[in-house]
Amino acid sequence: MPKVTIDNLEFNTEDLCDEGKEELARLQVIELQLGKLKNELSIYKTARNSYAKKLKEELKSLDEGKN
Repeated sequence: MPKVTIDNLEFNTEDLCDEGKEELARLQVIELQLGKLKNELSIYKTARNSYAKKLKEELKSLDEGKN
């Protein structure tokens, strides 16, 4: 029997009514999407940090050129 844990309570998915099984499926889709979004956010943060670093280097070289 497949089991699911919600709020530290374990349930047999086969015990769920049809509506409960549909809600569980929706929840699983949302959890998957949240994981994808977290990964995407991590990529964006890495890119932002890289762009900021390059910009700081450019600004530093411009400032050094003035002196």
